[in-house]
Formats: sequence, structure tokens, C-alpha cells
Amino acid sequence: MAGPAGTDGAAVLPNFHVVLVHPEIPNNTGNIGRTCVATGCALHLVHPLGFSTDEKACRRAGLDYWPRLGVIEHASWAAYATLHPPSAAWFLTTKADRTVFEATPVPGDHLIFGQETAGLPADVLRAVPPDRLLRLPMRPGERSLNLATAVCAVVYEGLRQLMDRHLVDPRTLTRYPAARMRLP
Repeated sequence: MAGPAGTDGAAVLPNFHVVLVHPEIPNNTGNIGRTCVATGCALHLVHPLGFSTDEKACRRAGLDYWPRLGVIEHASWAAYATLHPPSAAWFLTTKADRTVFEATPVPGDHLIFGQETAGLPADVLRAVPPDRLLRLPMRPGERSLNLATAVCAVVYEGLRQLMDRHLVDPRTLTRYPAARMRLP
């Protein structure tokens, strides 16, 4: 599938693309998937994964919303990066100087998160322009937030900004038609 579906089954443009690079914990990915369905975001999974996403595994985990999610899987980071330029992406890392509150996301941006135990690979971070690296602010000395928690916080901050700019309807979390969009 190419992305999330509306209640009538028709494809809709995702508000954001949530990209998980080498996720390890199936429960986190399941929670993130539910967040994506609820917020109108697409979910991309970049292999290798620490779990199976076949139909049997999803059914056993009770992921009844998984078919509505339209997960997009990529064989590797290189396969993903070939299709999606970093200029339309935000890379989340505890190593960033800028916070998510200093970014100005636009509908369809990619929000890229690393694996639970290590974050994004160093070679990926080195290839990204510094202004595309973002972090969630935390008190000094804290390692990081749970991946599912971080994704949820970043997605909702992005949606708040889109709603403030009248790009997304706050009642339905769907994008306004282009004719009704007001640019900042």
C-alpha cells in the first residue's frame, strides 16, 4: 500500500511520513503504527527489523488496525534514501542542537527515527545537513525517551504547527484542499 486510507478506503495524502530505521521492539512499532493511523501519517520501516511483520505475526499481536496503516517497507537505508531526499526530511536524534519546536514542517515531510538502543546510524547522521537534525528537549543527564513516546510527541507537535498554519483540519486531521491552504 502507498499510505493511509480514509474511512471510505480511498487513499489520502499522509500528514507526515514516520520512518523507523532498524526498529527492534515490536511493541514500540505497534504503538507507533496506531499513532500513525490516528493522525493520518504513513509508516515506513527500514530493514533489518528486529521482528516479523507478516500477517500471522500481526494477527497474533492484535494489530487489527495494521491493514489500514499501509506500511511501506524498505530493504535497507540505501533503498529508502534513493527514493526520498533529505531536504524533505527531519532526522530525530539526541545529538541535534535544534529542537522540534524550531522546525517548520510541511505536509508530507518525513520524520526519521533510529532504533531503540542506538538511534540513527552515525553514517546517516554525517550525511544530513545540520539544520535537518532535531531533538526533543530533555533535562540534562537523561538518555532519551521511549521511541513510541518520541514519535508521538514529534508527530503531534508537527500537526499543531500545520493546524496553526491552516494546512490541516483540527477536527479530522486531514489536509485542507490546496485551494483552501494558507501558506505562512
